[in-house]
Amino acid sequence: MRIAIVGCGFVADYYLNTLPQHQELELIGVMDKNPERVAKFSQFYGIPSYQSLEELLEDKRVDLVLNLTNPRSHYSVSKACLEAGKHVYSEKPLGVTNQEAKELVAIAQEKGLEISSAPCSVLSETAQSLWKGLRENVVGKVRLVYAEMEDGMVHQMPYQQWLSKSGTPWPYQDEFEVGCTFEHAGYYTTWLTTFFGPVLSVTAFSSCLIPDKVKDVELNPPNTPDFSVACLKFVSGVVARLTCGIVAPHNHELKIIGDRGVMGIKDCWFYDDPIYIQRMIKIRRKVFFNPIKQKYPLVRKTPKFPHRGAQKMDFCRGVAEMAQAITQKRPNRLSKEFCLHNNELVNAIAYALENSSTYQMTTTFEPMQPMDWAC
Repeated sequence: MRIAIVGCGFVADYYLNTLPQHQELELIGVMDKNPERVAKFSQFYGIPSYQSLEELLEDKRVDLVLNLTNPRSHYSVSKACLEAGKHVYSEKPLGVTNQEAKELVAIAQEKGLEISSAPCSVLSETAQSLWKGLRENVVGKVRLVYAEMEDGMVHQMPYQQWLSKSGTPWPYQDEFEVGCTFEHAGYYTTWLTTFFGPVLSVTAFSSCLIPDKVKDVELNPPNTPDFSVACLKFVSGVVARLTCGIVAPHNHELKIIGDRGVMGIKDCWFYDDPIYIQRMIKIRRKVFFNPIKQKYPLVRKTPKFPHRGAQKMDFCRGVAEMAQAITQKRPNRLSKEFCLHNNELVNAIAYALENSSTYQMTTTFEPMQPMDWAC
């Protein structure tokens, strides 16, 4: 499958880092609206470049386009690619509005093309092994899930010094303006919808807790949420609580609570993250979880690939899945309908700041004083 990349920014290096793992993918060119950036990226990796998107789309050799542009450009770039007869794999989100995402899926459907979007971490060894354990009912009937996607106080980190492998700065203005929910909530929504089916309802709250994150530029909009929390009700009856933010301490933990114990991991950004099980113990009239955790084996050993920073993810695995599905004429695991559902779900959480209704409390009380022995 011959592919081309649109967008040579920070995330493009992550894809190039794991592309050699997938011999079925042949990268034939890259393009970026910034001439200096594409020249630097093209020279660093020794890859031919296109002068414009039009030139790329006119290249009949290109079967599939990786859309790695700014999220607010995803719709226009993906639409142009689909209308030119190219399959599209887009970075998240598929569209920053539900209408954008629906239109892209409709165009792909009409033209018999595939469109899919990141993240693809649900295809990881850890996620697939976890799913296998759930199918095997290892913790009994699942009732509740706690998923955390907290990245720590990013605004206090030296983010202006962060560089990609090829030397591209982290696009902090775009990241803060788009928001952590759009950027990262999908890492767990895709897992949960895979494990427990479509979501029936979302009750969400989001807020901008630190409006003055950046001193050198003016953010637009200035109040993009940096914290969100959502309760998800699945068709299967499972309920999940998902938090996402860049204020609380770093925490990427997942806990799946069943009738016979808890199954979980520490970090979904590691494709080989160990899976643990905590069994319930009954002693007399009390029930509690055994502090000793059992390990649940991964279905296979994670292939070796280079990784940088706070994650160990194969970014190209979703692209390879799409390419294989097209070649083998089978359904894509990250189907357009799956991606559209998760896009709608993340939208519901991210825009809760504007659309949620708030119940006004009618009672109050004076602050409680600590116990004398706790002062």
